[in-house]
Amino acid sequence: MTRRELAHWRRRPAQVVVGLVFPVMMLLMFSHLIGGGRGVDGDFTPYLVPGMFTMTMAFGLEATMLAVTQDLGKGVVDRFRSMPMTDGALLVGRSVADMAQSVVGLAVLITVGYAIGWRWHGGLTSFAGAVGLLLLLRFAMLWIGVHLAMVAGRPEMVQAVQILVWPAAFLSNAIASPASMPPWLGALVEWNPMSATATAVRGLSGDPGVSGGSWAAAHAGLLAVAWPVFLVAVFLPSAVKRFRNLGR
Repeated sequence: MTRRELAHWRRRPAQVVVGLVFPVMMLLMFSHLIGGGRGVDGDFTPYLVPGMFTMTMAFGLEATMLAVTQDLGKGVVDRFRSMPMTDGALLVGRSVADMAQSVVGLAVLITVGYAIGWRWHGGLTSFAGAVGLLLLLRFAMLWIGVHLAMVAGRPEMVQAVQILVWPAAFLSNAIASPASMPPWLGALVEWNPMSATATAVRGLSGDPGVSGGSWAAAHAGLLAVAWPVFLVAVFLPSAVKRFRNLGR
């Protein structure tokens, strides 16, 4: 199933390129065009780049959702069910292929970050830890996307469902400090799973991690692991169960 999904890259190179270029455009737009850094003292780039790494983990879910719904609509699932494979292998293969693309996309974004002046100040172990946290978040977001695709059921419904991803991405501390927000909004932002990962990555890299001083901000590393594990525990079995019950 993973080889099948990876083979699609050769037939749809434009989609892969767009997936890699879009996060780079977002990074350059926020760092050079729009600016920002509300609540951040000094250079905004060291604060922004780890935040954009985190936001990138939420981008591209629509491609996953669209691929799953297309398989459902074209009857591919029925053909695979006639073969000796475990329930959910199609979904797992899709998630593994998307994780591979996420690794490539993250590598591209790190390269662009270095090009615009961002630097990693931690060691190799902390770098591996930060990458691990980012990919763990991506894995959780993928299963949320797969679950939503199973709920949507049809490709034309994906566009409506994918809108839910954007509030989760922008209601985080990726591009602005919670301290600069109204108290109620800042508290909500600090408990966002993406905020936990962004804060933890900033801590590991030695970049500024401006926060409101809440428990969530002080224990960002713990939440950066706990949130994705919880989300996977909820959405992975739910998606597989819904897939297993299709047409029954």
